[in-house]
Amino acid sequence: MSGRSARGGGPRTGPAVEILGADDLLALAGTLADLLVDTVAGGASVGFLHPLDRTDAVAWWRAQAGAVRAGELSVRVCRDGDRVLGTVTVAYADKPNARHRAEIRKLMVHRDARGRGLGRALLAAAETAAAEAGVTLLMLDTETDSPAERLYRAAGWTVLGVVPGHAEDPGGTLRPTTFFYKGPSGVFSTAAGTGSGSCSAR
Repeated sequence: MSGRSARGGGPRTGPAVEILGADDLLALAGTLADLLVDTVAGGASVGFLHPLDRTDAVAWWRAQAGAVRAGELSVRVCRDGDRVLGTVTVAYADKPNARHRAEIRKLMVHRDARGRGLGRALLAAAETAAAEAGVTLLMLDTETDSPAERLYRAAGWTVLGVVPGHAEDPGGTLRPTTFFYKGPSGVFSTAAGTGSGSCSAR
């Protein structure tokens, strides 16, 4: 894998969190698409409606390669061989007065790989990478009362507020969205468990 590797605490105990370069992302676009389709089918609100066509999912991932190459996005995955089990993206702000902040996007874990701490590990790796890049303020949003919201609360994120009817869930029903932030702090990943779980960071 190209690019700087994410670092994390604890021994490696299975699949590792890896950073993807643009070429890596293109090579894994198919399995990333499978993960996205599964996430949407499972009811997670990640910007798409169900059913999500796999061809569209592949095209969406391939379209991210330019931003990865430009350093605007940093995509990390946890995989078992060639199969991606989970992913998370850090989106860096491009405005001159906002270089200190970034956004966590598309934290997803395949339904058959949940319950192993992969979500915590991916979140911790993203937080650590952001801190290493000089980011002192992280932001994200997720569907209110979702499993993802519980994860972020447990990981020490602060609720900024809830916007009712902000986005449709995969079934097309408008749901509230909870907005979170974390920081300012030089180290984000402590509350996230420093990458604990069977998907160790490297």
